[in-house]
Amino acid sequence: MRIIMCIISGEIGCANCAYASIYAPMQLKGAGMLAQAVRTKLTYEDYCNAPEDERYELLDGELVVVPAPKEPHQKSSLKLSATLYYEIERAGLGHIYEAPFDVILTDNDVVQPDVMFVSPERAHIITADNIRGAPDLAIEILSPSTARRDLIAKRRLYARHGVREYWIVDTARRTIELLLLRGGEYQSQGVFGMGQTLVSPTLGGFALKIDEVF
Repeated sequence: MRIIMCIISGEIGCANCAYASIYAPMQLKGAGMLAQAVRTKLTYEDYCNAPEDERYELLDGELVVVPAPKEPHQKSSLKLSATLYYEIERAGLGHIYEAPFDVILTDNDVVQPDVMFVSPERAHIITADNIRGAPDLAIEILSPSTARRDLIAKRRLYARHGVREYWIVDTARRTIELLLLRGGEYQSQGVFGMGQTLVSPTLGGFALKIDEVF
């Protein structure tokens, strides 16, 4: 027996509601049996039909609100995007995108990396509406509200779907950690701080001076 409670209406049986992403467990007693509510995973179609007054990501079928970033986040995002665009895309080495731009990893997993790179060999995954598959490089800039998600959930998700390189940017510490995918798991290649230079294997040895990001 499947019991579903809509988080919007509070009504039982609202199985078709696009926003019923999290169903509170309910225990119903009857004939000595317990029935627990089942969470129905949302799909990319549900995600597209979500209200447009918020920015979202879809993680394992759960619609997650992404709060507006703070000033340090935006400054670092702008500097990274501009640097990579001029040094990588204008040189014909691949494609650079920044959030918000959907990356569809599965029908239940849709993310918006802060900055990303897609190599010419994988350009077929780029469409006018979104990216359908794993970018070669994903960059996430930590914010207090999203840090845990970026450090744990997204790290696992990116590794599972074959994102070759992952940068974690910490504006508070002014550092960037470079992770490379090895045997299905990320291995840290170092945490680079002010006065240091990060060299990216995925970007063909491109060298980024950390001072230019913060």
